[in-house]
Amino acid sequence: MAARTKTTKDRPSYRCTECGWQTAKWLGRCPECQAWGTVEEYGAPAVRTTAPGRVTTSALPIGQVDGRQATARPTGVPELDRVLGGGLVPGAVVLVAGEPGVGKSTLLLDVAAKSASDEHRTLYVTGEESASQVRLRADRIGAIDDHLYLAAETDLAAVLGHLDAVKPSLLIMDSVQTVASPEIDGAPGGMAQVREVAGALIRASKERGMSTLLVGHVTKDGAIAGPRLLEHLVDVVLSFEGDRHARLRLVRGVKNRYGTTDEVGCFELHDEGITGLADPSGLFLTRRAEPVPGTCLTVTLEGRRPLVAEVQALTVDSQIPSPRRTTSGLETSRVSMMLAVLEQRGRISALGKRDIYSATVGGVKLTEPAADLAVTLALASAASDTPLPKNLVAIGEVGLAGEVRRVTGVQRRLAEAHRLGFTHALVPGDPGKVPAGMKVLEVADIGDALRVLPRSRRREAPRDEEGRR
Repeated sequence: MAARTKTTKDRPSYRCTECGWQTAKWLGRCPECQAWGTVEEYGAPAVRTTAPGRVTTSALPIGQVDGRQATARPTGVPELDRVLGGGLVPGAVVLVAGEPGVGKSTLLLDVAAKSASDEHRTLYVTGEESASQVRLRADRIGAIDDHLYLAAETDLAAVLGHLDAVKPSLLIMDSVQTVASPEIDGAPGGMAQVREVAGALIRASKERGMSTLLVGHVTKDGAIAGPRLLEHLVDVVLSFEGDRHARLRLVRGVKNRYGTTDEVGCFELHDEGITGLADPSGLFLTRRAEPVPGTCLTVTLEGRRPLVAEVQALTVDSQIPSPRRTTSGLETSRVSMMLAVLEQRGRISALGKRDIYSATVGGVKLTEPAADLAVTLALASAASDTPLPKNLVAIGEVGLAGEVRRVTGVQRRLAEAHRLGFTHALVPGDPGKVPAGMKVLEVADIGDALRVLPRSRRREAPRDEEGRR
């Protein structure tokens, strides 16, 4: 009863001055004695303040703080180190999120084996698979090391017990949604459980100076599942992207307290595991002896890394009243805008009544506006059945008025194209320094860009019912 009275006093209460009836909220009429205006507040909560306590470490001038404790240690996977900013910092907590089957567990198991050494043990805790299943994957990708410890646990207390027994320098938790604490109500993966598990692992990482990699699930919209607080608690958030039907995998930095977020790591997923790609441009190109109508090359920037990609387009006579518009690797709305610009500014009116298919090679996704000019030229080349000149790349954003706008990083894009052997480029005005031996044509609008189509080999575009092309 005493504990109950104390709780009542801590909360704001209301009491009828006539009969003494009590309630937790104000009412205009007392339901006990039916009197009006007699319910008044009493027992207001006391104001709580925090008294100054003993400090753990004295404050120092920032110049005297030892920064060596935050020195990154390489993981053994250069492409992942590129995204992390050099490697894993002791005490850092990294959240790796991606769709099921994209290759998160394969990559992190490879990182676990390459990071393990005599001085740095690695603990891999799996909550989704059995230990034997992880061992089979490790045999397949060659991730066997005497200093790599494996445990299959879904209880938070057991995971913390493994940390006391192994004392690892790196902990990999696959995944944070499968572990639960018996002291918290709710099923594993719920908001309360994810918050408690992540908080306990983060505290353990900071206290031990242990790097931690947490695997997180994503929703059907691509967002990280669980409470938004999880992204704020961790130090680094990595997004693992890729089409499960393609070999390419991209790791992007969404949040990084120890480096920049404009780096992208490229990986190739195959039967023997996952390997980093220092030069991934070859995955996005099709080598041909002769140019083919409907193809155009561009240079996209993934973070700060330039990648040469190929855009393909195909136009055929439509058999239905509403022509098809199908895209793969390109934004449908962006392609529709380029079609409108071609019809209005480029005077190619036959596209409106034809089925149009556009795609990229190798599963790469082109979302930046710098690919507009390549998409436009590929569509025009397919409509006229005329191939573009060989070894040509197109870089630029196309506006609704038909103008070709400048984009960032033109010099880096041209340098990458020149390194891969391309000799001609279409760019907006004032591209800056041009690589030696590369011919660059500056175009002001879509009309200037369409002049690169060879007139001698150009076929007439199909005419519509009124005889217009």
